[in-house]
Amino acid sequence: METLAIRLKIGAREYPMRVKMEDEAKIRHAGKLINEKLKKYKEEFGLDDIQDLLAMVAFDCMVESLESNEVNAEDSAKIQDSLSKINSLLSASL
Repeated sequence: METLAIRLKIGAREYPMRVKMEDEAKIRHAGKLINEKLKKYKEEFGLDDIQDLLAMVAFDCMVESLESNEVNAEDSAKIQDSLSKINSLLSASL
């Protein structure tokens, strides 16, 4: 497992990181998305306080994560239900 030393700029700061090679693109993309949200909130609300902006981004990301988890749970339940029905049909035909 090789790691890379990268620098990721979030807002006005740079953060040194060591990441797995296979995760580099994902981590850089996450940094880009964070910066885009920071810029959006800065323009939308006229805020300059980076801590406030980062808190808003963190809150927004958590809401998105909760919504995604809810959708995944619903999908898992539907899949489980479908598999149970298929299993019942197969058992009945044997």
